[in-house]
Amino acid sequence: MDKIREDLSSLAGGECSLPMALEVIGERWCFMILRAALNGVGHFEDFLSEIGIARNILANRLTRMVEAGIMTRRPCDHDKRKVEYRLTAKGQDLLPTMIALRQWGEKWQTGVPSNPILCDSRDRQPIGQISMRAHDDRVLEMKDLCWIDESELKQDSDGSGRDDMVVRHLKEIGESSAA
Repeated sequence: MDKIREDLSSLAGGECSLPMALEVIGERWCFMILRAALNGVGHFEDFLSEIGIARNILANRLTRMVEAGIMTRRPCDHDKRKVEYRLTAKGQDLLPTMIALRQWGEKWQTGVPSNPILCDSRDRQPIGQISMRAHDDRVLEMKDLCWIDESELKQDSDGSGRDDMVVRHLKEIGESSAA
């Protein structure tokens, strides 16, 4: 029996959402622009000075992000000669991804928490680690995950948890295949 896994040959334009997402935001400057926008930067000149990006690269990335619906571009209310860029709901949905990358960098690259620390505005306490959660809110690790074909899930819509379902556990990945 073949093992289930993602179609790794699928590139942008295919059915896999990861290559499609990376096509829009998958390079350093897009993430730096997102970080700046999440920190309230909204004017072209401010992006230039805050993140140290070349003018042509910034113009290109902002155009791509506007075309992808991640940011809007509109004249400023107080000065119609200036343009303001703001995150859309689609762009704001990237916040957990940005926080997860920041937390990963703190753990594996710098070894120290970044400052300022992102906190819950109500309780004024640092946010928790971004994590994968099960339908019942359990925190999941790689060993807890498996691939299941979509058609199998539809057949199991009553939630009976069929034992004959074809699955591939992610914990098998990286285990020695030598027998």
